[in-house]
Amino acid sequence: MYTEVYETVMKKYGKFAALIVVILGTLLWLATAGSGESQSYYKTIAEVHRMGPESARKRLRVAGDIEKDSIQRKAGEVAFVLVGENQKLNVIYTGSEPLPDTFRDGAQALAEGKMGPDGAFHAAKIQAKCASKYAPKPGELYKPGGEKPAEAPQKISLNSNKQGM
Repeated sequence: MYTEVYETVMKKYGKFAALIVVILGTLLWLATAGSGESQSYYKTIAEVHRMGPESARKRLRVAGDIEKDSIQRKAGEVAFVLVGENQKLNVIYTGSEPLPDTFRDGAQALAEGKMGPDGAFHAAKIQAKCASKYAPKPGELYKPGGEKPAEAPQKISLNSNKQGM
């Protein structure tokens, strides 16, 4: 009798343990399978050129300055040229999201995508860095409420007033 009850309990726990193993295995597989596709490597324009055909197989992120008068808007895509380290990279953006307001000639941009067989970088995402005009000037602090930035506080030394010690 004891062995029959013991076997029934063990079968119940064995099924439960098998179910837990299957669930954990599925979660682990989903986590590892999805991470490889969303992974992108940050490269400079020079590094992308040196990669050759390998740059068409990997998702890359490339940063640079948008060349003056290079932005061309066509039906469903925007073509422009990124410049960095005296190298140029033709970029074609075909993403569904609108371009940032700061995306203009001379702005810094970050393109994420793959190199195409046509020699252009095909970007699915574009990020434009904010212009430095929004940052406080060196030595000034920002004051909320639209007021002029305050001057940086002066350093005060507590040791300068000590006499005869």
